[in-house]
Amino acid sequence: MVSDLKQVSKHEACVISRYIDNPLILYGHKFDLRLYVVVTSFDPLRVYIYREGLVRFASEKYSNQDIVSDEAKYSHLTNYSINKKNENYVQNDVSCLFTY
Repeated sequence: MVSDLKQVSKHEACVISRYIDNPLILYGHKFDLRLYVVVTSFDPLRVYIYREGLVRFASEKYSNQDIVSDEAKYSHLTNYSINKKNENYVQNDVSCLFTY
């Protein structure tokens, strides 16, 4: 994570996004939710939402302090590739999945 664009190399491919200062929190952890939607028509409007989505959680409880330290990444980022390296990471338990 960077706090200034001058820290980003102009010759390296990367993804940049704006940080949300007041994120949604669940049980103290930051998360993101992905829903999959397809629009097949606009007139008439026809939208299909896939019944399953994806939720990713940060592996440490969220705090709005010190967002640029190396350790803060586990409370501010929800990427699996980052959080799986944290000693507090908990692997998904398939037995807790539900259907409706």
